[in-house]
Amino acid sequence: MAKKILLLNGPNLNMLGKRDPKLYGDITLKDVEETCEKLAKQNGIQLESKQTNYEGELVEFVHAARETSEAIIINPGAYSHTSVAIFDALEMFQGPIVEVHISNIHKRESFRHFSYVSQRADSVIVGCGVQGYELALLRLVQIFKDT
Repeated sequence: MAKKILLLNGPNLNMLGKRDPKLYGDITLKDVEETCEKLAKQNGIQLESKQTNYEGELVEFVHAARETSEAIIINPGAYSHTSVAIFDALEMFQGPIVEVHISNIHKRESFRHFSYVSQRADSVIVGCGVQGYELALLRLVQIFKDT
C-alpha cells in the first residue's frame, strides 16, 4: 500500500497568486497542489491536500492525520510564529514532518524569525518559493526509502 502524506496549508495561502506576487509569485495554491500530486504519484505516494485559515481546524487536521497519514508537509503561515496549539498537535504525530515557507522568513520581520513548528519538524525548507513543496515531498520520499 502506498504511503500517504498530508499536505497542510495555513492562513492566507489560499491567496497564492493574488497576494504580493513579488514575494510569493503568481502560482496559485491549486497549481502547487497539482504539481505535488503529480510528483507524489511518480513516487508511489498518496497525497491529500488541505488548506484552512483557522488554527483549530489545522489542529484537527493534524489529529486526524495520526490515523490516516505517515507524514505531514505543513506551511502553517503566520501560525508558525504564534501557535503553541499547532506545535502540541504536531508533537502527538508519530511520523516525519517537513515545514515549508515560500519566502525566507529569516530575511523578513524579526517576529517571523522564530517558528514553533520548526521545533517539531524533521526538516525545514524556507525561501525556495513554491518549489519548497516539491523539495519537501522529495525529502519525505527519501526518508521513506531510508526506513
